[in-house]
Amino acid sequence: MKICVIGTGYVGLVAGTCFAESGNDVICMDVDEAKVVQLQKGKVPIYEPGLGELIRRNVVEERLSFTTDLPRAVTSSLIIFMAVGTPAGEDGSSDLSHVMAATRAIAKAMDGYKVIVNKSTVPVGTAEKIGREISSLSTFPCDVVSNPEFLKEGAAIDDFMKPARVVIGAEKARVIEIMKELYAPFLRTGARVLVMDTRSAEMTKYAANAMLASRISFMNEIANLCDHVGADVNLVRQGMGGDRRIGSSFLFPGLGYGGSCFPKDIRALVQVASENDYPLKLIKAVEEVNELQKHVLINKMVRFYSSGFAEDLDRLAFPERAGQTSRQASAGESESGLGGDGHALLLDAEKVPDLTFDSSSQELPLLSAAEIEKRYGGQSPVQGKMFAIWGLSFKPQTDDMREAPSLIIIEQLLKLRAEVQVYDPEAMEEARKIFGKRIGYARNNYEALKEADALILVTEWNEFRNPDFSKMKRLLKYPVVFDGRNQYNRHEMREQGFLYFSVGCP
Repeated sequence: MKICVIGTGYVGLVAGTCFAESGNDVICMDVDEAKVVQLQKGKVPIYEPGLGELIRRNVVEERLSFTTDLPRAVTSSLIIFMAVGTPAGEDGSSDLSHVMAATRAIAKAMDGYKVIVNKSTVPVGTAEKIGREISSLSTFPCDVVSNPEFLKEGAAIDDFMKPARVVIGAEKARVIEIMKELYAPFLRTGARVLVMDTRSAEMTKYAANAMLASRISFMNEIANLCDHVGADVNLVRQGMGGDRRIGSSFLFPGLGYGGSCFPKDIRALVQVASENDYPLKLIKAVEEVNELQKHVLINKMVRFYSSGFAEDLDRLAFPERAGQTSRQASAGESESGLGGDGHALLLDAEKVPDLTFDSSSQELPLLSAAEIEKRYGGQSPVQGKMFAIWGLSFKPQTDDMREAPSLIIIEQLLKLRAEVQVYDPEAMEEARKIFGKRIGYARNNYEALKEADALILVTEWNEFRNPDFSKMKRLLKYPVVFDGRNQYNRHEMREQGFLYFSVGCP
């Protein structure tokens, strides 16, 4: 089939490439001339495993091309996919200006019957609005389809090529059959095609993301409660997931969700409900819990470093240094670092500070640096300390930092006059665009640890799952780890001499 995809962002680029891979002739159109030139050279502007190879192969085999010429792309195609951005407005509603601009451009370029397929996540009723706009500008017939995407960043190629289901929002038999034929090569594994009206298809995308986000926020609430009552959220999660009615997906506690979809879609859904006089109390709470969860490690850190226990780290790590100040000790042992091989923190469990994420700590995100300093005796508890951060992207296997917990953590640490050095396998360039020279950038995860007072694990990349713990202890100034993803076994970490704090574990 002859296909045009308008918009070469994440969704458009993956969709267009995968359609070309299945034998279709695809033209991807974008208004960004520089991006189109790079794509024509086989250079991919986003990180998605396997995408670059597919693009280059299909360009060479002349099934995939890129252009800025929208009229040519439209007239050359039967099916026109819209995959343009729908950024959130100030009130959380979806900005449809790009969608409607693309709609008008398509209408003016039409030279016969076209299938207009909306891939962008849009409010309920948008397909009907697109249809009305095209009818007012063109005399040629068309059918408008809602075909929401359900791609996971980091696994998008597999998700598209082997979908769990394909949702087609359309009313007319002719266009339904065209869409089924288009998706037939992807349905050999038994995936279902769900045909419904356009409004239901549009709502399906919002409802699916809201459910997944709800599971994440729910588990984070349970994790915080586990902090209070002394339960282990990892064991609780396993006990819940064993129930087939619940399952184990999206039940991993951590630092909240981020990315380009969940935050934007949840806010848009809340706004749609408000506009229709039906406030979604549950979904609004999901968002509130998520925003609070991004601060959970900062709160633990502030409470830890304001405790007398933190002042005693030198003595606990190296009893022979009793009587030295922490700065004297670190200056004298900068090469080996505290907590090196053969040294373990001599911990008295009763003296380790309680870092429960409670109602008083929930106030911290709202306080200015001056207010926090006032609360803690005139100085930020983390002032002058250096923190290593592993992981910047909102999830592994992507360089996407939009709404990532790392953004909140880094900004809060800088506000509290701490220093930060970071490493991420793919998101370093994105981080440089955001933070510039305000933070340090390491060439690898171990380099980030040098002279750091503690490690903060933010994103659970595979590269971080089984590090050399002895090397970590040699490089860190103190063997202190704040694990925002519960990636390590707390018993093993403490046996190796680390002071280890996670989410929802005693």
